[in-house]
Amino acid sequence: MATSTTTPALGVILPRELPADLIVPFARRAEEVGLDELWVVEDLTFHGGIAQAATVLAATQRLTVGIGILPAATRAPSTAAMEAGTLAALHPGRLHLGLGHGMPAWMRQIGVWPASPLAMLEETTATVRALLHGERVSVAGRYVSVDDVALHAPPASPPPVLAGVRGPRSLEVSGRVADGTILDMPVTPEYLAVARAAIAAGRASAGDAAPPAHRVVAFSVGAVHDDVATAREIVRPYLAVLGEADWSAQIDPLPFADAFRALRDAGATPDDFAAAMPDAWVDALAVVGSPEAFRARLAELGAGGVSSVVLVATTADPARPDDPFSALDALAAVTRPAV
Repeated sequence: MATSTTTPALGVILPRELPADLIVPFARRAEEVGLDELWVVEDLTFHGGIAQAATVLAATQRLTVGIGILPAATRAPSTAAMEAGTLAALHPGRLHLGLGHGMPAWMRQIGVWPASPLAMLEETTATVRALLHGERVSVAGRYVSVDDVALHAPPASPPPVLAGVRGPRSLEVSGRVADGTILDMPVTPEYLAVARAAIAAGRASAGDAAPPAHRVVAFSVGAVHDDVATAREIVRPYLAVLGEADWSAQIDPLPFADAFRALRDAGATPDDFAAAMPDAWVDALAVVGSPEAFRARLAELGAGGVSSVVLVATTADPARPDDPFSALDALAAVTRPAV
């Protein structure tokens, strides 16, 4: 798996709480300011991933649209491949399909959390990818049962199928069967090195059966502002969630992991925890600062093997605290630097 030497593509996550009537305006603004990608999420009780992706693809001209992610346990591989294949045929080269475990609490809430999430993800990802590549598939797995199924008209340009995963065993699964990996925020150089090693181990275990290439998508928190102190304050509330155990895979490789856990275990509320983080931690966990500093951090992640950096749409203008478009406008300073 080669390391990138170029600045990665830059994208944004469509906010899950965005009202449905703002999805198209948000996507079009993202395209207008020069972003490369827009990723939709499918979190329980919010908006559906396929519906959002189809709408955004139809409403824009050039954006790559990623689905990050569809929980494997909620999708039959044959129907997931049908949906993705249709979108890929209608919008060639513009769709990236992400599959993952889903949040365990949400999956348990709707009664679909499997006894073996790893087996579920591997079987589903491999089957969806094979169908999208025009293969006739028969599988009798632990979770996937497919008998002589092939898409009637597989897309001429199959969309890459990526696994949205965090831990080492899941990352190895991604390396074995997926075209790429979606890493949840925060993606630091330290975590990136650990993740890429696990992905490489998975690819090695698959040998010639591994997909021919593997891209890495890094979800990140970021804020562009000429005053770095202001940028840090913008992102701090978005870092509060990192005190939860679900993010240990990203935190453990950090040089300040012990101090991080000590601060977390001191019993502060999530907001107090984020407010107490030293500035150096914020700089490590997010992409913050002037347009020049922002581009330098993107280049650093690109040098570590990231193909695209996809940002949480933080509110980047203190004067527009409730405007979901302010983060997009701020990113124009990165995508369209002044001459």
